[in-house]
Amino acid sequence: MGIDDGDDDGAIDDRGGAPAPAEEVPGSLAEAPVPWLHDALEQAETAALLPAVAALTGDVSVLREDLRVDPILSMMPGAEVPEAQLAEARRAALDALVRFREGGGQPAPPPSPADLRAMLDFVVGGAPVDDYVELFREELHIEGADLRAPAWSLEAIAPDRHVRAVVIGAGMSGLLAAHRLGQAGVDVTVLEKDVDVGGTWLENTYPGCRVDVPNQFYSYSFLQRDDWPQHFSTQEVLLDYFRDAAVTMGVRDRIRFGTEVSSMRWDDGRAVWVVATRDRDGGEGTVEAEVVVSAVGQLNRPKLPDIDGMERFAGPSFHSAHWDHSVGLAGKRVAVIGTGASAMQLIPAIAAEVGHLDVFQRTPAWLIPTEDYHDRVSPQQAWLFRHLPGYAHWYRFWLFWRNAEGMLPLVTVDPDWEPEGESVSALNDLLREFLTQYLREQFGDDPELLAAVTPHYPPASKRVIRDNGIWAATLRRDDVSLVTDPIAEITETGVRTADGTVHEADVIVYGTGFQASRFLTPMQVIGRDGVDLHERWGGDARAYLGVTVPGFPNLFLLYGPNTNIVINGSIIFFSECEVRYLCGLLELLVSGGHRALECRPEVHDAFNAEVDAGNRTMAWGVATVNSWYRNEHGRSAQNWPFTLLDYWQRTRRPNPDDYTWC
Repeated sequence: MGIDDGDDDGAIDDRGGAPAPAEEVPGSLAEAPVPWLHDALEQAETAALLPAVAALTGDVSVLREDLRVDPILSMMPGAEVPEAQLAEARRAALDALVRFREGGGQPAPPPSPADLRAMLDFVVGGAPVDDYVELFREELHIEGADLRAPAWSLEAIAPDRHVRAVVIGAGMSGLLAAHRLGQAGVDVTVLEKDVDVGGTWLENTYPGCRVDVPNQFYSYSFLQRDDWPQHFSTQEVLLDYFRDAAVTMGVRDRIRFGTEVSSMRWDDGRAVWVVATRDRDGGEGTVEAEVVVSAVGQLNRPKLPDIDGMERFAGPSFHSAHWDHSVGLAGKRVAVIGTGASAMQLIPAIAAEVGHLDVFQRTPAWLIPTEDYHDRVSPQQAWLFRHLPGYAHWYRFWLFWRNAEGMLPLVTVDPDWEPEGESVSALNDLLREFLTQYLREQFGDDPELLAAVTPHYPPASKRVIRDNGIWAATLRRDDVSLVTDPIAEITETGVRTADGTVHEADVIVYGTGFQASRFLTPMQVIGRDGVDLHERWGGDARAYLGVTVPGFPNLFLLYGPNTNIVINGSIIFFSECEVRYLCGLLELLVSGGHRALECRPEVHDAFNAEVDAGNRTMAWGVATVNSWYRNEHGRSAQNWPFTLLDYWQRTRRPNPDDYTWC
């Protein structure tokens, strides 16, 4: 999620992209005057532009070594690519496009494997690329086909078999699962506790709510938009995207809204799950299915802090995820407890409205400069996405690398690194210094405030927050106070800190995050031999590939244990991998004439040992700072410590030997 900017220049066009007079925008590449094309290319990302031009024209000579941008350099806050290099790259692209049009404008055939590798290599800056070719073929849709769709159907491999699936949740992952299972001919029912689709983007309506992953990467690979209004969409825009997706994918009519799952039990004799439901009026029912897919996510149950006296407060109080829009904030004294992602999004959004704002911070967050965080997509950028063939796909891949694989070296532990405590390697220390320099630029003329907002733990030990300068601008306001003294209690009139000060408040907002490690709560899940899943886990959730659990046949988890990404990627990419994996398992189940599949315990245990060892090599696995990245046992049950390529490879085709079949 992210923050709304509260610009004073009028309402944002949240549906149609950046406004521009129609007569000023060419309708195609062929119609674009050279001056317009020049201006548009001035706003292109050259790491995506030149491969797109090479693929369109067939002229790979534009992929010059001297024009390639080091992806590590491009990720470092404050690091700048030489302007002369950017100008030369755009000139080369313009020349190639002009020659392309003069030659008739016929797109080149799909690139050869060698040319594709050259294009990919240009983006990744010399990193090993061969293993990524097939992954990028999927991501880039080079053949124009949805390569992640099921390549099988019940009608084709078992025409006499009827398979029912219950999908729990109609958020991003649930809609995706319903779509893919439906493509395979499975009879799908989606149970959704809310009244609409969207999951977290339906429930979180606090002021300033915004995604912190660029739109082109935070969207389904097979359902891209070329008219995102901003680079990082607001909650309303994303909710509309998922609403539209539900209709486009044809799954909305399969959803039972206002229906919450209270429990489910595996019936081994009949090889079905019996799912108990409760509607919004308290009515109870059951649904039976051979397959259950839990798509309830990790960040769906708000976490309230354990502070004495919370019940005594006389005024309104609520969690950011349950924002009470009936409570007016204008002119009031407001206390916001927490400075995590949601809090740092909502605080600037309400600061100008309230009378006085007290911000209670336990641990400061690292801020990563993101200049375009609240910016609209310009007419020129929108034109490139719509009318320069291939640019949107290569831009998505550039985001994939820049925000995913390329970031891992910056947060990987060097066991020989001696300056322990605030960094975990030389690269991590370089990142820390870049981020610290950004804080100095923002707060440097206020030493006391700078000291308060500067973290003293390795970057990526907990969530890094995007910022475009608005955090400093907010904390500098005369009507905003940053409070770092520990909270002792909540009183009838406000918040008392350990130094004895009572900070009077009319409204208290808890921006204190979610119960991320309590997977599948509050549902009761009873598997084979009457085993309770939560008792089995004991507060330490584990699953094979985050998807399957021994003793719980035909149960599949999406956004399950150890499938959260910290600094490398988009959860939608993970969900697409997971859903393809479960569809592959169902193909094996049906084609083999089996009733149930179950992960082998030894496979599950070996995988989790590997993941635990991997997390201990990452900043979040060794740092001691408080973070939702670890559960009550101190283990990271949330995070994936390896590359996206690794997860894609592991989930591309199921290994039948990992499972028992009956």
